[in-house]
Amino acid sequence: MATLVRWEPFRELAALHNEMSRFMNGLLEGNGQATQSWVPTADVWETEDEVVYAFDLPGIPEDKISVELEDGALTITARREREHKVEDGKYFRFERRFGTFSRTIGLPQGVDEDAVSANYANGVLEVHVRKPEQPKPRKIEIGVGGAHKTIEGKAEKK
Repeated sequence: MATLVRWEPFRELAALHNEMSRFMNGLLEGNGQATQSWVPTADVWETEDEVVYAFDLPGIPEDKISVELEDGALTITARREREHKVEDGKYFRFERRFGTFSRTIGLPQGVDEDAVSANYANGVLEVHVRKPEQPKPRKIEIGVGGAHKTIEGKAEKK
C-alpha cells in the first residue's frame, strides 16, 4: 500500500534557509580569522510580548557563555573544551564538537539593552527580547485664524 505525503515547499524552503544560515554563520569566526568547528542549533519563536531565541549548548559551563547586544545585533559566543580523559589512550570515534563558536542574530529595530534577558538551564540558553513598543497615532491641533481644530488620526491595519 502506498503512503501519500503532503509536499510543503515553503517548509522545505525555510529548512534550507536555516541550514544555509547555520553553514554561512559557521564559516568565519569574529573577524574572519579562522573556521569554527561547530555552530549550535537555534529555535526562535514569538509570543505577544517578546521574541525568544533558544540555543542548545550542552556541556558548556555558564561562565564560558557570553551574550552581547550591540547596534541591534545579538551575539552569542561560547567555548566547549575537549575532555582529555582517555582510557588506555584509545579513541575510536570523535563526534562531539568542541572549540569556540560565535553566532550573531539581528534583532527587531528599536530594541534596547533593558529589553533583553537570558537564562541558562539544562544545556539550553534562552534569550528573551521584549518587542519594542510600536508608535501610536496621536492628535494634532491645527491653528486656523487663531482658533485650534483637533484632527484625530486612526491607525489602519493592512
